[in-house]
Amino acid sequence: MSEMTSLIYFYLFLLISVTDVLSNLSTEDCKSLGYNQANLFCSTCDRFKKFELNEIFNICKECCLKDEDDNFNLKKWPKAVLEVCTCKFAAYPQIQAFIKSDRPNKYKNLQIRYVRGLDPVMKLYDAENKLEDILDIHKWNTDSVDEFLITHLLMD
Repeated sequence: MSEMTSLIYFYLFLLISVTDVLSNLSTEDCKSLGYNQANLFCSTCDRFKKFELNEIFNICKECCLKDEDDNFNLKKWPKAVLEVCTCKFAAYPQIQAFIKSDRPNKYKNLQIRYVRGLDPVMKLYDAENKLEDILDIHKWNTDSVDEFLITHLLMD
């Protein structure tokens, strides 16, 4: 194998490794890079591509919210209910950490409800107390829950 071929394989391996690391960015990783996952919409990242800022674009895409429904992303709800089963706390330690911390106390219109056998979900209600949406939050960490509520829950 020539030196040039070896070098090409090395750079290919390095590129694959970097791509793998970037595809696993946590909320904290994104925050340390200057991105707030709760407020960053993927359409914003497209602006980087327009100016050929590909590295920034790729990282931004790992930290953004999908723009499938802009009304959803910009909406603020008057009430949220976080539902989970305490028997599943071991499977969702980040959700347990959020619930057991003092963070929920910041939100007067957030209710914690324990429902037997349920994986963690966030139910969002309108002003008439009608259920508008249910979010699967089982992959969220403590900071993601907090950021979502800061961004999307109306404060009194």
